[in-house]
Amino acid sequence: MKILLAMDTSSASQVALEEVLARSWPADSSFDVVSVVEPSHMWTTSEVAQEAAGQAEQVVEAATGKLGAKGDPVTCATFSGDPKTVILDRARSTGADLLIVGSHGVSAIARFLLGNVAAAVLRYAPCSVEVVRAGARNPGRDYMKVLLATDGSACSERAARSIVERPWPSGTEIRVLSAVELVLPATRALLPPFIDSAFIESAQGEAMKRSQDAIAQARQILARQVLSSASELNVSESVSVLLKPPKEIILDEAGEWGADLIVLGSHGRHGVDRFLLGSVSEAVAMHAGCSVELIREPART
Repeated sequence: MKILLAMDTSSASQVALEEVLARSWPADSSFDVVSVVEPSHMWTTSEVAQEAAGQAEQVVEAATGKLGAKGDPVTCATFSGDPKTVILDRARSTGADLLIVGSHGVSAIARFLLGNVAAAVLRYAPCSVEVVRAGARNPGRDYMKVLLATDGSACSERAARSIVERPWPSGTEIRVLSAVELVLPATRALLPPFIDSAFIESAQGEAMKRSQDAIAQARQILARQVLSSASELNVSESVSVLLKPPKEIILDEAGEWGADLIVLGSHGRHGVDRFLLGSVSEAVAMHAGCSVELIREPART
């Protein structure tokens, strides 16, 4: 597994590094640590620019040393330029499988994950993206609680496979959540419920069936993959036919259950079965109280 860790000089990036160090990764994984110094018209002297570059290099070198101590191959680089462009280009050129970033960057001279940069990384990365948040992991337990949100789409299948392809601490809990959207034709949606209650009841039943099928599919994937840690995973499930927007259901479930990590596909079904479409998955990644992984198939060249 090729893991790209994008850092700046903020505490959020240090949290992302610590999370990477704390996790177990598949055998033969490699790491690439990069930092991007964003040019600024406010830098009127070369001395300021050199200081910014020096700080970025220190961050990268320190991270490289810690990752290298675990025995995995590590490469590193610092760049100057537009952060979102440089990071996305690096992910493409190295064939990264997973791009990991902190939840935000606050450094004035080396920020890279603010506003439109975050949206660009989540939306346009050629690989899966994990946004790591400070304080998301419960320090009182060794295992993890992973919430898998699924709608039964191909991208959701890939999200389920991504979980079983990795080693997890013994006792890790996986909760499978499906919240397939209840979509009514526009003409009927405008009618009072008591006028067309039979149709609405039928639509609710179909939505519940889609949710149950999506969960069964995910559980089958989790069960049939044979890994050294597979027998130690505790799998549960939760079904919800939408009474509120999908992103709210996912965020509420994660918060109430105490999830350490949400895993979901970057896109879901289309048409009447749509669920994890762009804005929903991005909204979850941007607003969750825990770390979030958006899973997509890497774009191979």
